[in-house]
Amino acid sequence: MKTLHDWGLLVLRIGTAGLLIPHGWGKLNKLINGLSSAEGVKFYNWLGIGEAPSLMLTVFGEFIAPIFILIGFKTRWAAVPAAITMGVAAFMVHGGDGLSEMEHALLFFFPLVAILLMGPGRWSLDRR
Repeated sequence: MKTLHDWGLLVLRIGTAGLLIPHGWGKLNKLINGLSSAEGVKFYNWLGIGEAPSLMLTVFGEFIAPIFILIGFKTRWAAVPAAITMGVAAFMVHGGDGLSEMEHALLFFFPLVAILLMGPGRWSLDRR
């Protein structure tokens, strides 16, 4: 039974992070293009710290942290910024838009919270 639990955690970790990384890659490209353009970065300024820093934090939560989750390194710590990013996307960015707009971010938020609570499982760098 323990083996099935570890397989479940592996699938959860790889599936969630593997699907989130392309979103982060797109945001990373948006950041690079925005920083090198005359128009600058255009992004939701959720902390009031500026659009570029907000996008940098989002890139961390959607690209860097999921890479750590994928390989199982500092998994619980990496799940925190990723879950916060998805929580902000769901409840702040799309909070007034209804469930259909929040749903995509929530479908990442809940597995990330589960990873945070349950850890990476046996097959991870954290367990080595």
